[in-house]
Amino acid sequence: MPNIASTLKNEIARVSRKEVRGETESLKKASSQYRSDIAALKRRLGTLEAQLRRLAKAAPPAARDAAETPDAPRLRFSAKALATHRSKLQLSAQGYGALCGVSGQSIYKWEAGKARPRAAQLRAWSAIRKLGKREAAALLERMSS
Repeated sequence: MPNIASTLKNEIARVSRKEVRGETESLKKASSQYRSDIAALKRRLGTLEAQLRRLAKAAPPAARDAAETPDAPRLRFSAKALATHRSKLQLSAQGYGALCGVSGQSIYKWEAGKARPRAAQLRAWSAIRKLGKREAAALLERMSS
């Protein structure tokens, strides 16, 4: 004859498993639906990016350059050139940043390629690139006094 306590314990375990299975089934269905929605969105994103690339290539060069002013020379930025010039001048990032009008942290981020200078900062950097070691030191001295 079975013990009533063990029978009751087995019945409680069976009912609780049934309840948990019912709850988790709806969560599994929702998770599956979310995954299929995400996959569909990724496919749509891929097609839109491809379409954008096609349209950008098809656009005439004049339309692409409309955002730039025709009189201003196009300035190029290179993180490696910045680091090389700073080491050539033997300046700290803080000192080089003072010459550019930015913080030393900005210089570190520019050198690491984590950020790019804005247009005004790029113009200041292009002016500093023409300086030699003595001129840069003299300019820093004038700025500090």
